[in-house]
Amino acid sequence: MTGQGRTALTATELAAVRADFPLLTRTVRDGKPLVYLDSAATSQKPECVIDAEQDFYLRRNAAVHRGAHALAEEATEAYEQARVAVSGLVGVDADELVWTKNATEGINLLTYAFSNASVGRGGLAAERFRLGPGDEVVVTEAEHHANLVPWQELCARTGATLRWLGVTDSGRIDLDSLDVIGERTRVVAFTHVSNVTGAISPVGEVVAAARRVAGAGAAGPLVVLDACQSVPHLPVDFRALDVDFAVFSGHKMLGPTGIGALYGRRELLAAMPPFGTGGSMVETVTMTGTTFAAPPQRFEAGTQMVAQTVGLHAAAEYLAELGMEAVAAHEADLTAHLLRGITHIDGVRVLGPTEPADRVGVVAFTVDGVHPHDVGQLLDDAGIAVRVGHHCAQPLHRRLGAQSSARASVGLHTTTAEIDQFCAELARVREFFGVETMTGGAPA
Repeated sequence: MTGQGRTALTATELAAVRADFPLLTRTVRDGKPLVYLDSAATSQKPECVIDAEQDFYLRRNAAVHRGAHALAEEATEAYEQARVAVSGLVGVDADELVWTKNATEGINLLTYAFSNASVGRGGLAAERFRLGPGDEVVVTEAEHHANLVPWQELCARTGATLRWLGVTDSGRIDLDSLDVIGERTRVVAFTHVSNVTGAISPVGEVVAAARRVAGAGAAGPLVVLDACQSVPHLPVDFRALDVDFAVFSGHKMLGPTGIGALYGRRELLAAMPPFGTGGSMVETVTMTGTTFAAPPQRFEAGTQMVAQTVGLHAAAEYLAELGMEAVAAHEADLTAHLLRGITHIDGVRVLGPTEPADRVGVVAFTVDGVHPHDVGQLLDDAGIAVRVGHHCAQPLHRRLGAQSSARASVGLHTTTAEIDQFCAELARVREFFGVETMTGGAPA
């Protein structure tokens, strides 16, 4: 299947895609076919990813960048070829992509590099990463904790101040709050797609606000994009988006757990002091000091997750073969179908935009009078997997007036029939729990 020039998956292609995911054939809860609507938490894995990891362990298993024997050479080649494939999927060069365990570690790597620079590590080259009292870090109210807590901690360590852009009642970043970005701002870190509302952030407007500060004569803020929920579902080109850094996780984009990536502009990675130190990231070591390897190896201390990179390589090739435009078009159809269904159910409130424009198929919702855990339990009894809780985004839930929610999220293998089944089960939740149905303010 070739995605080039395509706008959506055909029915035949969708059936072929589903056949590639072995887990989708299993049943749960007394023989019910599994309906997996939890792709925002983690994606299922196509057989090619599973095979790639197994093949690595069966035929090429060795440590990378530290051996001269045949297996070590083959493992190193596989490791670096994975970097080429994954960097190509997001529009950057291989030497600008650092392997991490996940997106959370990528953001922690970045914030600790700022922290190290702030105490003088990296010298003058790292001056742009130095933070102190009077400096500001800007995030948004839409962040999940992985792109909030590390910045809070960085501010606590350096004396910088954390500020944030607001969120509208419809769950989108409030562009009226862009003036928070000012001359004191050193970092702007924000999500590409909310893991609660599914809203796609106005990247161009936020980046432009940051660049306007740079245009005033200062070096300007560094822009960090959390792309966990965009890379698996949309065509993404970090260079075209004009961001300085970005992170994403492999397990959300059909790859294995334990692998993610940090993108950084080449000159910024070269200036940034390392986070983890030890073996494999050095150039010269004496008893009194060390010089560090060039990026990306500078940020990859210790034995790396080689099998996981090989699996992620297979996932990237799988997505590239389908075509991200085709994946996005298919999921846009699913999102519109899901929103049409869910917004017609009495007592169900969607957190975030209820129109399909500028959003993806991540839909969090509440059900009047029923706790999200009970909603999830009833759906699970029907074989439908959704997530419940605060989705690691407590401030956003608080802003939208909910303590927690249930969340349905589609993947490229999802069908409209599965969404119809989900909506049918959701429609009987309130009746099942004995909650009075209200229509137009009066009992129906």
